[in-house]
Amino acid sequence: MSYMVNSKYREKDNEFLFLLQKVETQGEFVKVRKRALERLTTEVMQLHDILPKILNYDILENLQKLDAVETIVERKDIEVEQLRMDCEHYKARLEAAQADCMKERKSKAIKFFSIAGQTMESFVRSLSEDIKQQDMDSDESQFVLGLAGIVTNVAALACGREFLVNSNQVLLDTMMQLLGDMKLGCCTKLKVLMLMSLYNVSINVKGLKYISESPGFFPLLWWLLNDPDPEICLHVLRLLQSVILEPDVLTKSAPEIRDSLPLPRIHMLSKSRNADLQILARELLEDLKILESEI
Repeated sequence: MSYMVNSKYREKDNEFLFLLQKVETQGEFVKVRKRALERLTTEVMQLHDILPKILNYDILENLQKLDAVETIVERKDIEVEQLRMDCEHYKARLEAAQADCMKERKSKAIKFFSIAGQTMESFVRSLSEDIKQQDMDSDESQFVLGLAGIVTNVAALACGREFLVNSNQVLLDTMMQLLGDMKLGCCTKLKVLMLMSLYNVSINVKGLKYISESPGFFPLLWWLLNDPDPEICLHVLRLLQSVILEPDVLTKSAPEIRDSLPLPRIHMLSKSRNADLQILARELLEDLKILESEI
């Protein structure tokens, strides 16, 4: 005896398909043996009994919670993406504002350093013939020293050196000129600050090339080496060492250094009682020996 089964069961179970024998197609139905159908019926009934035990209330509840969590996660992903887009928008606005701010600050900085150079120049020009009686503790003197200190601090920063070299070469020229205008043994603090500024600028290769190629730069250094103040001599040697330790600059400046280098004065400073000055002068003499072929 055979039973008719709808064809939707034909692909449902591989084992059931294996048991099919002598299949006779009749439209949308197939003919199977009673034993195979009974076995399939038994398995379906077993699943009917087992599934409620597996799919109990807790699992169904957890599935519902999972659906709710997935919905929340999807909503949060949308919110995070929106926040990311907002962040990118505000970041772009911030960068634009910073660029405008830097541009504005550069316009004002150029004016400030121009005024600073003019003020220092006016101060030096106003010094009396008897410099020793000049009151370096006066408000005017302290103001000028403050301006020179600002220039030194700016030159101590990489971006500051770049700014001075590219936009304030006049100020560098002014400081070198004023160093030559002030008498030896006078205005030590102002000279030291100017020399420190030039040394900081010399850390920038472009800045070193600019000041070393300025007319009268090396004669200025040789003249300043005769200053009785050891601190001034110390900063002059540091500036000279910057030139010697930069091969490209030294190669170009070698003839001028060779013809005018005051070796006796440097040897004298290498025996100074000032320990820092003595060490630096000896280091410079060693550097000169190493680069003797250049100069």
